[in-house]
Amino acid sequence: MSYFLIETKNLELTRFEQLADINQLKKTHLPFSGSLGQHPYDVKKVILLSDPYTNSTLYYEFARDDIGLVEKLPNIINSDGEDVSMVLLWVKKGRVGIRCAPFLVESVVRL
Repeated sequence: MSYFLIETKNLELTRFEQLADINQLKKTHLPFSGSLGQHPYDVKKVILLSDPYTNSTLYYEFARDDIGLVEKLPNIINSDGEDVSMVLLWVKKGRVGIRCAPFLVESVVRL
């Protein structure tokens, strides 16, 4: 069970009709995988949960305009049979993203 699941909705990201040249894309973009969700208050951004079925998941925040390609990955399924859609986002190099790792204060080991 995760405390950080995001309800998935149609995000209306650009659909690509032809395959991208991955070798060219690797020069200008970096891939991030996870479960895609709408940013809670900014329609120009998306949230990407890296591992939605763990209690200590981290998430990324990206601007929609910084995404060059979205690839569909196989869904993942938890032990209760619930599934989550997964994607691979190719984000432009040199752009600013936010990486956040929420946690319960009682569950973090102090260093």
